[in-house]
Amino acid sequence: MYQQALSKAVRPALRSSLQFRASFSTTSRAMAGGDTGAPRSSGGAASGDAFTKREKANEDYAIRQREHQKLSDLKKKLAEQSAHLKKLEEHM
Repeated sequence: MYQQALSKAVRPALRSSLQFRASFSTTSRAMAGGDTGAPRSSGGAASGDAFTKREKANEDYAIRQREHQKLSDLKKKLAEQSAHLKKLEEHM
């Protein structure tokens, strides 16, 4: 009984807040070409400004550095494993 009375009392306030929120959620965003958050042009990163090109170059460089580090780590582990196998063969 108490729950029904409470839900009937809250429903109008809840309904009005949902209508208030719905009016704002249906508005579309209008942005100019260079605004922050505006969609990119159809040319992609190749037609971007200098900052975009520099940022892409920095990311590519960082990726190459990480790949080089991983490769050198793998070569080091491979050398250690081959030395270990050689030692085991000598022991037998």
